[in-house]
Amino acid sequence: MARNPERRAALVDAGVAVLAREGARGLTFRAVDAEAGVPVGTASNYFTGRDDLLRQIDARLHVRLAPDPTVIAELLERPKDRSLVTAFMHDLMGRAVRDRTGYLGLLEMRLEATRRPELRDSYTKSVRGDLTEGMEFHRAAGLPGGDETVTVLYLAMLGLILEHLTLPGVLEGVLPGVGVPEELIERIVETVVPDA
Repeated sequence: MARNPERRAALVDAGVAVLAREGARGLTFRAVDAEAGVPVGTASNYFTGRDDLLRQIDARLHVRLAPDPTVIAELLERPKDRSLVTAFMHDLMGRAVRDRTGYLGLLEMRLEATRRPELRDSYTKSVRGDLTEGMEFHRAAGLPGGDETVTVLYLAMLGLILEHLTLPGVLEGVLPGVGVPEELIERIVETVVPDA
């Protein structure tokens, strides 16, 4: 296996782009090589197979879509109330919109996991770990609501992000006078998060 970490990262990012654009069926080493602009056969020197590439894409997407620690620290200086939860949800949506390709790659990983039990197991652990981490963060930060609040927010935001990135017209005008996604995020938080 080749050891150039910068090239490996570029290949993984190319894999994310191919996955988001073509779906899992289009994720071939040849397609990754073409996306990365490297000679044919390069990806096969860095990954033992498609499963290895998919696992590394999963790990990379968690880095790409992770919150900025500086932003989190700044937000945590605010009062621990519903408006802070709203700010965190706006940050989440902003990250998904800024890295639309990464988030679509994440959605494609979910779809591929439904077809491949070996990927389903590792991906389920990865996503469940994110949810558990979100619950722990919510409690440690002293935000209103508990694990149930975080779980319902997770489900609502997952749906909103999915619609906004894939079929944005679905939600336009569904609630008259409520802008998508910004004002809809505020409605979600108002509905789900208890007022302190």
